[in-house]
Amino acid sequence: MKELILSKETMSSIEIAELTSKQHSNVMRDIRNLLEQGVSQINFELAEYSDNQGKPRPCYNLTKKGCLILASGYDAKLREKIIDRWEELETQSRHGFQVPSSFSEALMLAAEQQKQIEIQQNQLSAQAPKVLFADAVVASENSILIGRLANVLKQNGIEIGQNRLFKWLRDNGYLCKCGEKYNQPTQMAMELELFEVSYGSIVRADKSINTITTKVTGKGQIYFINKFLKK
Repeated sequence: MKELILSKETMSSIEIAELTSKQHSNVMRDIRNLLEQGVSQINFELAEYSDNQGKPRPCYNLTKKGCLILASGYDAKLREKIIDRWEELETQSRHGFQVPSSFSEALMLAAEQQKQIEIQQNQLSAQAPKVLFADAVVASENSILIGRLANVLKQNGIEIGQNRLFKWLRDNGYLCKCGEKYNQPTQMAMELELFEVSYGSIVRADKSINTITTKVTGKGQIYFINKFLKK
C-alpha cells in the first residue's frame, strides 16, 4: 500500500482508490469533475504523497461529506465500501483511548487525566464572565422593557428584580426620580443612547389615554450587563 495521507477527519483519495479498486488517476479525475461542477472545495483538500520512487504526487484529502459526494457517482457496492471504511474510522476514533498495561501506568494515567480536568475547570472559571456576557447579549438586537432586562440579568446570575432594577436606575442617575418624567430616561442616559421612549395610547371608557414606555436599547443592554457582571 502506498503512503496514505489520512487523519481522523479525512480520507485520502489514495485509500479511496484502493477501496474501490480504481486507478488513483481516475479517482483524481472524478474529484476534479466534481469541483468543476461547482462542488465546494472545502471538502476536498489538495495535498501530496510520495510514490514508490519517492516523487511527490498530488492527491486529495476528503472529509466525510466529500467522500459521500464522490461516492454518490459510484455504484452501490463501491459506495458501501467507502461508507464501511468511514464507520470503521469513526469507531476507532471513539475507542481510541489508552489502556494501561500495569498498575503504575494506570496511576500515572489517572493523575494525568485529573490534571487535565483541573486545567479545563480553571479555564471555564476564567472564561465564566465572558460566557455569561455572550448568553446575555442574545437579546441585544432589539429594544426591550426594563423588566425583561431584569430577567436577562437574573438568568446570568445577577439577583435583581424589576422593581429593584428600576430603583437602581433611578438612584444611579439613569432614570428620573420625580415629576412628570418619573421613570423616564435622564438627559445623560439619552445622550449615551441607553434608552428609547415610545409613545402610544389606550382607550378606556371611551377615553383615550396617552402612554409613555421606556425601553432599553441594544447598546443599553450591553452597557448594563457589562456593568453588573463587573460588580
